[in-house]
Amino acid sequence: MIKLTVNNVPVEVPKGTTILNAAKKAGIRIPTLCYLEGLPAIGACRVCIVEIEGVYALAASCSMPVAEGMKVLTNSRRVREARRMVVELLLSEHNGECQTCDRREDCELQSLAAELGIRSISFQGEKTRAGVDVSTPAVMRDRGKCIKCRRCVTVCNETQHVGALWPQSRGFETSIGPAFNRDLSTVACVQCGQCAAVCPVGAITERDQIDEVWAALDDPDKHVVVQTAPAIRAALGECFGYPPGTLVTGKMTAALRRLGFDAVFDTNFAADLTIMEEGTELLTRLKTVLADGEQAALPLMTSCSPGWIKFAEHFFPEMLPNLSTCKSPQQMFGAVAKTYYAQKLNLRPEQIFVVSIMPCTAKKYECGRPEMNGSGTRDVDVVLTTRELGKMIRGAGLDFAGLPDEEMDAPLGLSTGAADIFANTGGVMEAALRTAYEIVTGRELPMDNLHVKPVAGLEGLKEASLTIEDVLPDWSFLEGATLNVAVAHGLGNADKLLKLIASGEKNYHFVEVMTCPGGCIGGGGQPRFTTNAVREARIAAIYREDEGKKLRKSHDNPDVAKLYEEFLGQPLGERSHKLLHTKYTDRSVPR
Repeated sequence: MIKLTVNNVPVEVPKGTTILNAAKKAGIRIPTLCYLEGLPAIGACRVCIVEIEGVYALAASCSMPVAEGMKVLTNSRRVREARRMVVELLLSEHNGECQTCDRREDCELQSLAAELGIRSISFQGEKTRAGVDVSTPAVMRDRGKCIKCRRCVTVCNETQHVGALWPQSRGFETSIGPAFNRDLSTVACVQCGQCAAVCPVGAITERDQIDEVWAALDDPDKHVVVQTAPAIRAALGECFGYPPGTLVTGKMTAALRRLGFDAVFDTNFAADLTIMEEGTELLTRLKTVLADGEQAALPLMTSCSPGWIKFAEHFFPEMLPNLSTCKSPQQMFGAVAKTYYAQKLNLRPEQIFVVSIMPCTAKKYECGRPEMNGSGTRDVDVVLTTRELGKMIRGAGLDFAGLPDEEMDAPLGLSTGAADIFANTGGVMEAALRTAYEIVTGRELPMDNLHVKPVAGLEGLKEASLTIEDVLPDWSFLEGATLNVAVAHGLGNADKLLKLIASGEKNYHFVEVMTCPGGCIGGGGQPRFTTNAVREARIAAIYREDEGKKLRKSHDNPDVAKLYEEFLGQPLGERSHKLLHTKYTDRSVPR
């Protein structure tokens, strides 16, 4: 342990702790711009500079380790003046258009300038040249607003192992983007939006599609329905001042009705449907290998996360046969809404306009994939992020806190607790195991305190083994078999896991991968700023939602059973295959 003082406050921290974290322990906040919790500090922005007694140069607190007896000042006159100069220099180059910027309400640079009392900029000169990249359907970049903090570079390379963004050139000419300043659409970007989630200004944001939704709502010839992902209910409240992890399902439903949607549905319904299809697919592949002695691609890998799918297409095309052919719940819902639901209303698929509210920017990309048209037309028309829905509600003048709690519409609004936990890392795995185990044994899956603990939590790679005993007669080939499963969240962890599988070092039967850290609750379209504390609060809220449901297993959803009885027939059947399953594309790039 190291003893030091920060602003004359004694503090004791482990060796290797940075001054930034030592100050935090002492209850002292040091402002930052480039720093990201849990990732290597780069000390690029110099906003976190502090004064150390006996040291001439000011130090970047995010990267400077503590030393025994160190005396640190975080707010001396020298520090204040230097910090103001750093921020003024950033502002002098920032081509911000602050009056109309997407981030004008939550811009970290603006907030920092106000905190430091900056009322004018001493340095006048050339601004960063503007240049807008709208080449992808998910995210857009405005080079003029970039302050070169490199947060996006850190998260793209360290967290996601994608490497789409890098610093280019030097000095004033420095720009952040793909190699050779190309557009994002020309490189292996998975459009996960984690760059937009960490950007402190408006340099990287989701593609705003609010006006497209308003246009549909204003069209009398459109029947406009909306689906909401499970992660939204644990995060939307943050847009209106609620603490992270506050469940606002009922108020969200009421708000969507008042915005003018003709029906408000739950993506959770389609998550239950996904489990029926994907669980059956897993059991079918296991039967092919264990009972029939034939080849089948194992481990089966989940396919709910479009950023992960694109990552696999780019970097692990040899493993595409292992991906479940199931579409994501979003796309399953769109296909069912424009066929089964449309038939009930005696409407044509093109008369139904499907809007998704998702925590994920990659969903905007996914809905535009050419194969996502099982209904004969585009299955999902527009995707809005949680942040966009928050803006839309505020723009409509709704008092969110004052709204009543309302229920979602039938027949696509009923769901089980298993669908809720799709929002969390490990949730898809647990939901699938709940159903598959009961189908095979006739008994409920053994769980520790209502959940499969080994696959829960924020550990990057998780694994579990389940021995199946006393099976029903139809599943005798599974008697005594041990099912090995693994969970990864964040594409960097997925990269590590897939390399272990490819090398033969690890062998599994079923693997869940989520693109974003923490799963969908940490998606690129969620309210900023998502720390581990925020992720844990949202995860806990989703588990509470699950635990409060009377139905907690997907195969117990009566509306899903009715859908199969009236329309689909059976899981993996002919109609299910057409509407609910898909294929993938080799987009391989050299690594």
